Amino acid sequence: MKHINKIVLAALFSVGLFSYGQVQASAQNDEVINEKLGVPIVVYGETLTADQKNQVRKLLDVSNPENVDEITVSAQDLARLINGNPNSRMFSSAKITLTENGNGLAVNIVTPDNITEVTKEMYANALLTAGVENADVDVASPVKVTGHSALVGIYKAYESKGEVLDKGRMEVANEELELATQLAETEGLNDEQVTELLTEIKKMIAEQRPATREEVEQIVQEQLNKMNIELSEQDRQLLIDLFDKMRTLDIDFGQVRQQLDGISNDIKKRLEEVVGDEGFWDSVANFFQKLIDSIRNLFK
Repeated sequence: MKHINKIVLAALFSVGLFSYGQVQASAQNDEVINEKLGVPIVVYGETLTADQKNQVRKLLDVSNPENVDEITVSAQDLARLINGNPNSRMFSSAKITLTENGNGLAVNIVTPDNITEVTKEMYANALLTAGVENADVDVASPVKVTGHSALVGIYKAYESKGEVLDKGRMEVANEELELATQLAETEGLNDEQVTELLTEIKKMIAEQRPATREEVEQIVQEQLNKMNIELSEQDRQLLIDLFDKMRTLDIDFGQVRQQLDGISNDIKKRLEEVVGDEGFWDSVANFFQKLIDSIRNLFK
């Protein structure tokens, strides 16, 4: 019972800490127009009803639609940009605010309860793979969705500004997001472990610059061993396939090493906050156990 209480409490504190971070990093408003970088772009999923679209406007703090560029992302865009299913339903929406070079990529999920599979770190990792840098990205949905279609909306936003993102990098970024959520579902890993695994492999690739699939496999296995993660052979091969594709696309993760370090540090800090000191969680669990016992005694 004590062990279970500790796990439950850790989960509750994790949700609380995550939610607090989301409140602090709310969507930016559109009162000031950036004459150098342009107005923010708001991308709405095409499946949204008129009422849902207005709800998303409020969620993304679009108080003056004239000060943003509004576009719609469709299932046809999904098929065109990353060879996705042209019959998909698109609810996830995003607001993209370009920032100065060197500011990096900041992702905020405005509705964490409604984005059920993709975390902000997963978005950030995938967007860096696709070549998206120096932007503040806010993601929202009025209904519960996995969150995958928001990635395509962000790509379309860049396309609407004349930015050319490499199709191969966009496709492999989508594969990365799919594999990240799959590992979290099937391998018993939490989101933080998955993100740390992908991020650390990218950092090792940036350092070692592997020239062959065998070298990629060695990097992947070294990181799995370091994190004490055991994957099924099928998932291990999918991980190797993913990073071998990144190698053949010659993605230079050294250019975004600082942002990868930032993702790693955020994840490690969150894990430390959740797990904390063993004695602390023992005392918290004991407190709640005594509280439960006291309530029980009232009804004896």
